[in-house]
Amino acid sequence: MFKGQPKGLIAAALANMGERFGFYVMMAILALFIQAKFGLDGTNTGYIYGTFYAAIYLLALVGGFIADRTRNYKGTILIGIITMALGYFLLAIPTAPTKANLILTIGALFVIAFGNGLFKGNLQALVGQMYDNPEYKAARDSGFSIFYMFINVGAVFAPLFAIGVRNWWLSRYNFVYEADLPALCHAYNNGTITSEATEKLSALAAKASGVTEVTDLGAFVNQYLNVFSTGFHYAFATAIFALLLSLWIFITNKNKFPDPKNKTASASAAEISMDASEIRQRLYALFAVFAVVIFFWFSFHQNGLTLTFFARDYVNLDSINFDLGFTTLKGAELFQSINPFFVVFLTPIIVGLFGWLRARGIEPSTPKKIAIGMLIASLAFVVMVIGSLNLPAYSSINPEVGGTPLSSAEKVTPWLLVGTYFILTVAELFISPLGLSFVSKVAPPHLQGLMQGGWLGATALGNQLLFIGAIFYQNMSQWATWTIFVVACLISMMTMLLMVRWLEKVAK
Repeated sequence: MFKGQPKGLIAAALANMGERFGFYVMMAILALFIQAKFGLDGTNTGYIYGTFYAAIYLLALVGGFIADRTRNYKGTILIGIITMALGYFLLAIPTAPTKANLILTIGALFVIAFGNGLFKGNLQALVGQMYDNPEYKAARDSGFSIFYMFINVGAVFAPLFAIGVRNWWLSRYNFVYEADLPALCHAYNNGTITSEATEKLSALAAKASGVTEVTDLGAFVNQYLNVFSTGFHYAFATAIFALLLSLWIFITNKNKFPDPKNKTASASAAEISMDASEIRQRLYALFAVFAVVIFFWFSFHQNGLTLTFFARDYVNLDSINFDLGFTTLKGAELFQSINPFFVVFLTPIIVGLFGWLRARGIEPSTPKKIAIGMLIASLAFVVMVIGSLNLPAYSSINPEVGGTPLSSAEKVTPWLLVGTYFILTVAELFISPLGLSFVSKVAPPHLQGLMQGGWLGATALGNQLLFIGAIFYQNMSQWATWTIFVVACLISMMTMLLMVRWLEKVAK
């Protein structure tokens, strides 16, 4: 799998693992943290979550512009790592659940997003520059797939660390994790809880405290919410250590990465041989692909929002409880480890499949692969539609609007989400690493960083729309919510297929 790949590829992937670790800590717990700490509903949580994820990718345009203008990709990347670590440090400080501290939290998220913008697209641009060498040109697609696989190793463990730290902190106060308790506690404090839901709160409070009965529900509610959210703060701190490791890896291996500062002359020559008309066509092609993948990211990144809400509200979490002695791995966040695990597991298979097809001269072009990925993504949400047909709407089980959470027996098997994430990961491997490869192949030499930022900018626009999913989740039946994403992915696929011949021509 590594034959014919440049030496700097693995070093770049390992340096990116810290960023992926922090990203998946965020993806796993951010929405749940905001709701548990500040008591926001799904829609407002979706606004914050979507804006943060949009900023992470949108600011990659700024980072790409800075690196392209200065030609100092390595220095920009280093500053990005340090800035992200600062943001996670701010998030790791426990605070009271006030409006002022909600603003502080949002500020810390912006610091992380800005650091990520300096880091992410520019590291991808460096990887693309490795394949400008004719010796490695043919291995570009497989190289980006390998890069994508390795950076997801950190992502496999991030949610596990986050859950472990949060549940360890709960255990220090003799509490255990119960997914429905934060919403019930907020409903109790807000005075919106029904008598039926109060009975549920009393039972879960006793279970979480390990006692027969909790006599003072008011005291329990406030203490549990405080300990629960503080555990999340400490979970964010794990990302700091991962970023410091990435910083060390990058610094010790930076000589293995290409240095565009030393290639100004060759880049200029490439630009001279590429006339204005060709540059224009390449940019049009890239912008067309960017527009299409917005719909994919709008659907795919529901994994950190509505799919995580679904795991908390509709999945029987009691059936997945791993006791490690010093802590337990139980929580809706566990499912966020599944996608990166499948990325690592499936990448060699997908790369092998493409290699087998290439050897027979029937490998699909990169645009066709992306279109196939859109179709596969729609199938993942078809699975969610089928699995949700008999489930009640969220409004009927939300205690903050007079509902009562489902019992474990009424919830669905975890395998529903495992199957969905498996299919979504296959789709991701047809789209994300190959999209990065397509950008690095088509982008004019002097706009590599900016166009990698453009790919991430398209992801940003898709992420900004994530809150729409939260609105659907709160106000529509579950099966209807997932149908929206089936339609979005199919529209993306059909649009991509209409452009395939043009995109293939430009890529050549």
